[in-house]
Amino acid sequence: MANTQGPQGNYDPAGSTQMFRAFVDEAAPQGRQQPQTSSGPRIGLIVGVVVAVVIVAVVAWLALK
Repeated sequence: MANTQGPQGNYDPAGSTQMFRAFVDEAAPQGRQQPQTSSGPRIGLIVGVVVAVVIVAVVAWLALK
């Protein structure tokens, strides 16, 4: 990797940027994305929300009793 400097001695990151883009383009899958088959986190979130609503309802019922 060559460090090129401008007329004032400032670092020019163009070489690094070009190498980074080449790395990202090479590492990116070419149309091969795996479908999400696991719905574990989504189910956990739904169960958590339902439990929270039930707890709030029980506390409200006890407070108004």
